[in-house]
Amino acid sequence: MFKKKIFILSVLDLYSCSAPLGLFLGRIANFINGELYGKVTNVGWGIVFPASNDLLPRHPSQLYEAVFEGMLLFCITNFLFHFTTAKNQKGLLCGITVTLYGIFRFIIEFFREPDIQVGYILLNEITMGQLLSVPMIVVGILLLLKSIAKLYQ
Repeated sequence: MFKKKIFILSVLDLYSCSAPLGLFLGRIANFINGELYGKVTNVGWGIVFPASNDLLPRHPSQLYEAVFEGMLLFCITNFLFHFTTAKNQKGLLCGITVTLYGIFRFIIEFFREPDIQVGYILLNEITMGQLLSVPMIVVGILLLLKSIAKLYQ
């Protein structure tokens, strides 16, 4: 609680409505710069990234992230904020955002080329991004449970 009695969870709920827009723009920038590209693929929308050195079509994982972690998450959080009572439940929007971001990130990492300096870190399939997504999902679920529990007190 701050001097003017603004609760941190209320502020985080507001940030949760706008943060996906920043994620969207960041992933579009990654795509334009040819960074953080996906694994080699034979799907029709595969893109050749000059930075990949092998000139094979790859998943545009930056665009997958822009759509799911950016646009979809932005639409979900803003719908809940404007058309439901979610904004009145401290921590609910933040919990939803952190949980969904973690889930989306975990799934999309299967299509993304792992970072060269780290590679796969578990079972030759799990990346650092996926490993870091798990605590985010757990924290998000805990925030959701805490917010929902307050409804029944």
